[in-house]
Amino acid sequence: MADELVASADKLDVQLDSPRDGEGPVDPTFGVDEKKLVAKLDRHLIPLVMLLYTFSFLDRVNIGNARLYKLSEDLNLVGNQYQIAVSILFVTYLLFEVPSNLVLKRFTPSRWIAFITLSWGIVATLTGLVNSFGSLVAVRLILGALEAGLFPGLNVYLTFFYTKRELALRVGYLFVSAAIAGSLGGLLAYGIGHMQGIAGMNGWRWIMIIEGLPTLVLGVATFFLLPDDASSAYFLTDNEKKLMVARFRRSYGDTASAQEFSKKDMMKAFKDWKVWMFCAGQFGMDTMLYGYSTFLPTIINGIGTWTTAEVQLLTIPCYFLGAVTYMTVAYLSDHTQRRGVFCIVFGTVSVVGYGILISNTPAGVHYFGCFLVAMGLYVAVGLPLAWLPNNTPRYGKRTTANGMQLTVGNASGIMSPFIYLTAEGPRYIRGNAVSLSMVGMATCIYAFMWFWFARENKKRDAGHINPALEGLSEEELAELGDESPHYRYTY
Repeated sequence: MADELVASADKLDVQLDSPRDGEGPVDPTFGVDEKKLVAKLDRHLIPLVMLLYTFSFLDRVNIGNARLYKLSEDLNLVGNQYQIAVSILFVTYLLFEVPSNLVLKRFTPSRWIAFITLSWGIVATLTGLVNSFGSLVAVRLILGALEAGLFPGLNVYLTFFYTKRELALRVGYLFVSAAIAGSLGGLLAYGIGHMQGIAGMNGWRWIMIIEGLPTLVLGVATFFLLPDDASSAYFLTDNEKKLMVARFRRSYGDTASAQEFSKKDMMKAFKDWKVWMFCAGQFGMDTMLYGYSTFLPTIINGIGTWTTAEVQLLTIPCYFLGAVTYMTVAYLSDHTQRRGVFCIVFGTVSVVGYGILISNTPAGVHYFGCFLVAMGLYVAVGLPLAWLPNNTPRYGKRTTANGMQLTVGNASGIMSPFIYLTAEGPRYIRGNAVSLSMVGMATCIYAFMWFWFARENKKRDAGHINPALEGLSEEELAELGDESPHYRYTY
């Protein structure tokens, strides 16, 4: 079916509005309203994608809430053992991200994502039964290996259905899911914590068990509900499927061969300095993501005198503001086709938030600082994950580059727990100061990339061309993807 659609698209002779921006109107439309088609995609794909990442993030970071319900006491954790248990997950998480992305198409998204979801659901549920530091470390290592493929897989999966003008908002839904997981985790932990003593178990065990069970159901549902691509989408008509192919054929460099994985394209990702710049930026921003998400209850607990219930409830407004801010910015980013300026502005907002957290000010002001960090958090972490794929039209390079970006970024998850040492509470000056510096570094990187992409587009507009590319046909230039002088970067 997919081959038939590609063949039919070749016969369409879809006219490009401009080979420079590659975003002309689709003609013909096959009698389909494109806006209604995108809305249909959203209705069928986004709820499931959001649920998957919500439960993934919840199962990964609920150890932060569990800590408030006697986890350390039950497992006799001493010194930095809690930090080790938090960070060890990212060792296997990092190792399996890129390989998981590379097998996504081979095993098909519906089978692969369903398999890893069901598997990590089992492990997350059984975490509530561990009885020692060693067993906690073991299940966290397994959980990291299984969850590794979800976010990078979903990030690439969305590019199968949405154009670059639509991608930031849809990636935004993933980060809203993280915010939902953060706030939902606090509410659930508060409610489940009241099960303290049932069956002779402390509250943290019930948090792990009850929050893990829905993931098992979701894994089974994913196998039946998640289409592999537009050609296998049960909810699309034949004309809608043809329009889906035509939509992507508008984009310059999005040739038939560009949609197939090749080793040559994969290696180009490793050799491209721009990819490594995005990797470094992601590391800096993810330091904030993991430090904030895992330790926000502890940070809030340290800036005032609160009950456990109050700590959980006080995390919710922070996550809510972060989610609303990102969805608003993601919409504006797609509408204006600008990524860099938003990363710079909101990265700066988070830097100011951390500055407040390390300042010698009252608890109320510190809580305000938590809101500022949240405002920049999802924007500065999420938009680059749409920005880099936007500028890599060839599938092999795109999926490898995105996997690299996430792998290097998530390496910060190993570091983050150790900059928030238990002995340095309740203010965690060093942890917040390191986070400030890492976010500041990443903001500077994105400012440079914003400048470089804009300058490169101007040079290409002026007709500058690499001498090595002279004499190539238009078809040969199109096969170069982002290296072609006719390609224009999103900045």
